[in-house]
Amino acid sequence: MDRTTPAEETATPTPTGAPVPDVPELLDGVPRQRAGGGPCETSGPGVREPAAVERPRPRLRTPRLWRLLPTPTGTPFTFGYAIVLCVTSLISAYADPALVHALLQGSSTDVAHLVRTPELVLVGSALWLAGGVASPFAIGFVLVLTALERRIGGPRTAGVFLLGHVLASLATEVPVGLAVLAGQLPDSSLHRLDYGVSFGVAAGTGALAGLLPLWLRVPLLAGFGAMLLQDLLAFTDPMTDWGHLIALAIGVATWPVVRRWQARRAGPEAGPFRSAGSASRW
Repeated sequence: MDRTTPAEETATPTPTGAPVPDVPELLDGVPRQRAGGGPCETSGPGVREPAAVERPRPRLRTPRLWRLLPTPTGTPFTFGYAIVLCVTSLISAYADPALVHALLQGSSTDVAHLVRTPELVLVGSALWLAGGVASPFAIGFVLVLTALERRIGGPRTAGVFLLGHVLASLATEVPVGLAVLAGQLPDSSLHRLDYGVSFGVAAGTGALAGLLPLWLRVPLLAGFGAMLLQDLLAFTDPMTDWGHLIALAIGVATWPVVRRWQARRAGPEAGPFRSAGSASRW
């Protein structure tokens, strides 16, 4: 005969399927829960604590000075053009002087050549640098055209350069031809040397100013314009000096167009003389 103790007689058995005692925030069937912890607070082997979320460190933006210079992939037009100018500068510095003079004379955009072969001399005159690769307009060529090409692309930069080069050349040479016809200038004025990239650089400078913020635009136009006015007042070569100012005005006139070009280009990616005895221009 089985005998029961008083403790066994007073104990009340828990029926099967009875609910878990009312312990706050515990889930049924989830082992190793800590009392008072949330549902995601588990412990034990194989369970990793959530790692702390690291905030990304802000990157310091350093100026990329190499972008001021042309590169074969980033600015192919300016880079290739600069190579051509380096070659012609070496030719003019080391070739036979008679050969150099013949080449420059054949490339000059004077009235006589513009009447006979305008296309040839308008292109050929832009292949030379008076003063060499260290001249101010040579340095301006590299800096200005590189900055412009990075903003509007190579073909459009070439268009701005040629527009200023061609229009300023015609604007300075046509009055010379008319003055010769009127008897105001001698016939020798029809054969003056006139070559270089300075008209294109001046137009590119004017166009680039329209793409810069105001705090850069004003100093660029003021400084470059003051230099051109100083050359004009010196009256060393007034025709070319006037051509520089005309080319600068042509570049400024392209602001509405170049700004549209820049906006179209940036949309899918949104991410700053003459030689003695001649009338050549840099």
